[in-house]
Amino acid sequence: MQFTANQIATLLNGYVEGNPDVLVNQLAKIEEGDEGALAFLSNPKYEHFLYETKASVVIVNQDLQLIKPVKISLIRVKDAYSAFSELLRIYDQLRKERSGIEEPSYIHESANIGQDLYLGAFSYIGRDVIIGNRVKIYPQVYIGDGVTIGDNTVVYPGVRIYYDSKIGDNVVLHSGVIVGSDGFGFAPQKDGTYSKVPQIGNVVIEDNVEVGANTVIDRATLGSTTIRKGVKLDNLIQIAHNVEIGANTVAAAQTGISGSTKIGENVVLGGQVGVVGHIQVATGSQIQAQSGINRSIDQENKKWGGSPAMPYNSNLRSQVIYSRLPVLEQRVAELEARLKELDNETR
Repeated sequence: MQFTANQIATLLNGYVEGNPDVLVNQLAKIEEGDEGALAFLSNPKYEHFLYETKASVVIVNQDLQLIKPVKISLIRVKDAYSAFSELLRIYDQLRKERSGIEEPSYIHESANIGQDLYLGAFSYIGRDVIIGNRVKIYPQVYIGDGVTIGDNTVVYPGVRIYYDSKIGDNVVLHSGVIVGSDGFGFAPQKDGTYSKVPQIGNVVIEDNVEVGANTVIDRATLGSTTIRKGVKLDNLIQIAHNVEIGANTVAAAQTGISGSTKIGENVVLGGQVGVVGHIQVATGSQIQAQSGINRSIDQENKKWGGSPAMPYNSNLRSQVIYSRLPVLEQRVAELEARLKELDNETR
């Protein structure tokens, strides 16, 4: 796809300074752009690239004062960063535009399919599935019996959604996500073996949730594992059975949340955070990466760090003390030796 500078300026409510008919067919950083590229400048630190770039068009702020002439076309807007972000969103939308049902694919006759479905090849839609409008299901996706998927949801290649899972509107499930696999439920037996506890609940994912690649959300033993609206989960996260994650909470990669734990709203979990089961984490909590949460956090809007987790500032002081332990050990050894000498002298 290619557009003129004038077309882009009209889209962004800006105006062109230079050649309005110059064509662009790609987006690039200002320092890396070649002919045909569209870049942007918002940070004054990068202004010198404006006079060196090989890009054809650069989006800049309306109030930018040039210190020397430029050979390229400029698109002046109120806020270059916001304008370029909007352009990225539109470009991404156009790039992902898909329609129709590809073959081979399978849709059970009892499934209820909304308007404008895109279904990629080798995908499977099971019995009594309900799919909303404008849903995109990429190739090699499995959707089990009784699943519900809301409007405008995107399911990327290789996703597996087990039976009875409920997916809301505007949800994004990235490649390799598994929704509704069995929770880790096994009852120890007298002979040392384990008997599987059937997991007959489901998973509920509310609206505007995004789940990163290869993240797994287990189904509940009874009831639901629930991901509330606006939650953002990174790649490689494990959500165990009967967990509830509050609205607008975010979790970074390799976080693990054990069974029946309830995470409050607007919580931030850093990478590799581990949370034990059957506890609660208060609304607004911020957990440092690699922390271990082994008990409930009842205070809202506090920062925590360490393993086991403690208040963030206390953890920082503990790290300083820990780093000084070798020196302190040496001092103790020297004091012990000196005391021994004094003891010998008094005998």
